[in-house]
Amino acid sequence: MPWNAVVRGALAAGPLLLAAVLAGRESVGVMAALGAMLAGINDRPGSRRTAVHRIGVPGLAGAAGLVVGTYAGEGLGAVPLTLILTALGLLAGAVSAVGPVSSGAGTQLLVAAAIGAGMPLPEPGWQRALFFLAGAAWLIALRLALPTPGALAHDFRFDGERAAVADVYDAIAELLAAAGGEQAGARRAALTAALDHAQDALAGPRLRRYASSSAERRLRAQYAAALPLAEAATALAWAGDALPARTAEGPRRLAVAVRTGEPCGPLPAPARSVPGLRALDDALLHAAETFDRGGKQTGGKQTGRKQTGGGKPGSRQEIDGKKAGDEHGAALHSDADAALHSDADAALHSDSGTNPLDRGARQTAHKGLRLRPFRTKALLRTVTGPGGREYGFRVALCYGASAAVAQALHHVHWYWLPATAVFLVKPDLGPLVSRVLNRAAGTVLGALVFAGFAAVLPRPEGLIALVAISGALIPVATRHFAAQTAVVTVLVLALVMVGGEPEASWSRIGETLLACAIVLIVGHLPAPGQRGGNVRARLDAATDAAHAYLTHVLSGADDRAARWALRREAYRKLAEARAAIDRAAAELPTLARHTEGTDEVAATLERLVDTTTACAVHLDDTGRLTPRHTERLATLLDELVEQRERAGLADPPADLLSA
Repeated sequence: MPWNAVVRGALAAGPLLLAAVLAGRESVGVMAALGAMLAGINDRPGSRRTAVHRIGVPGLAGAAGLVVGTYAGEGLGAVPLTLILTALGLLAGAVSAVGPVSSGAGTQLLVAAAIGAGMPLPEPGWQRALFFLAGAAWLIALRLALPTPGALAHDFRFDGERAAVADVYDAIAELLAAAGGEQAGARRAALTAALDHAQDALAGPRLRRYASSSAERRLRAQYAAALPLAEAATALAWAGDALPARTAEGPRRLAVAVRTGEPCGPLPAPARSVPGLRALDDALLHAAETFDRGGKQTGGKQTGRKQTGGGKPGSRQEIDGKKAGDEHGAALHSDADAALHSDADAALHSDSGTNPLDRGARQTAHKGLRLRPFRTKALLRTVTGPGGREYGFRVALCYGASAAVAQALHHVHWYWLPATAVFLVKPDLGPLVSRVLNRAAGTVLGALVFAGFAAVLPRPEGLIALVAISGALIPVATRHFAAQTAVVTVLVLALVMVGGEPEASWSRIGETLLACAIVLIVGHLPAPGQRGGNVRARLDAATDAAHAYLTHVLSGADDRAARWALRREAYRKLAEARAAIDRAAAELPTLARHTEGTDEVAATLERLVDTTTACAVHLDDTGRLTPRHTERLATLLDELVEQRERAGLADPPADLLSA
């Protein structure tokens, strides 16, 4: 139960509406509450810095949509207004193909434009936009000021970042525990998701390029220390051999240390019998050193993997000695193995600049967590590419058609029809038919619930309380589209009545069902060009990222920071492609057939990136690849060519095939 988000929701739209009603400016309160409500839909778990971007950008887009819609609705007739809204839908739909934040911005732009054009309010467009933006800003202020439960024991500014980094170490432990089993693939995908989330949490909007506090620097260093652990764990999972349970114990202890801020204590070391285990052992040693440098020490106690100086001799035996009969050898290394650790420890302390592992982690933590910033040319390519064109065309057609039908019906709440169509036609919200059915069911339920409350609640205080309660329920209802629709329907109908309009439950149901019919028809019409453009564009991006990663690994370059960044980008692009493929596959056959075979391409790319990671770990250890590695790479590249041809995709880069 996200209690912190529930509290924010209760303190967002309701109090703003109450303040406006007490001041005699109900219409101002309606605008501010709408801004807070739409911001609440984008208020998802994560770090505060990420929340500013995730809530603020759509809020700015919504304010712009209000300005455009208000002035267009006041000065244009039905036909030119419909053309303006259609063009706006084309733009917003194309931009939505960039990513989740852009998609949220496109949604709010179109919804606010319809409201601005159709809702009769006395304020001019710029004032509506200002109060709408104030509502979104109020929720951002609540997100920044209110701590999450249990965060006050540490620096509450980074509670979301801390949880995200700890989840990475937990995901590494789960992958190590699943190695050699049927769940290894799912655990590797979970590790990718955890790394993506932590990367976004730590690399969110910032006033300074580099970390500005010791707490943030420590978290960035802990995240960077997890990258070689993730690489080694992926290589071990690729090998397909089951590992002892104690292999996963070290990452689990590191996860606890991140969450609590306490020393991680001595870490069990795996036997150094194969390259993957040696890489894991080196990464654990490096992580222990990183946690030591950033953690607290008391009473002369060393917090890392080994006890030195004032520490008690034999402490590792006390922790791990009972596992001396492990199949990978005794819990403590032999004297020769201990000497290897001593040499590695000395290398880290004496000249960290010459140690590739330590140097790569320092560069990653200091210079940034992404390979390169998102540039304008890449943005334009995404917007104008096949995915953006297909997305924009579909959104524009549905939005424009619903606006035209709504104005032709001369309904007082005609803006509900295009606003509803926007939420229905968004391809990143799930399969089309599923969205339509859930939207219809949620609207009917919400309208009936509101009709019951409206008959007994006093006005306006009862309606304001209903708005506050609905705002508190939004963070919980976002887990299911029908539940979210029901809660938002209650909130919107309450706002309409507070604004001075009559109760409109039944007309709301009628408008929603009509929007569902329009989107179902338009959404399945033949479209110009090749369908499945978004899936194909994301698969091409994933192929390019896998190519860059493989080329870097086979080049023998010793730049670990660049290699980890390329690996992260390859897995991130694959995750985005896989999500788009899964959504497309759940559509009706008329739409799903356009992406047949793409899931096989994604699966082959995932195996190729996993194999590339295993090659990187083996090259670090021996300087050469085994026949198993080279044969596996050749087989996967051949499969990739065949599967892309069957799926109707372009051939992969020629230099990828010759790698």
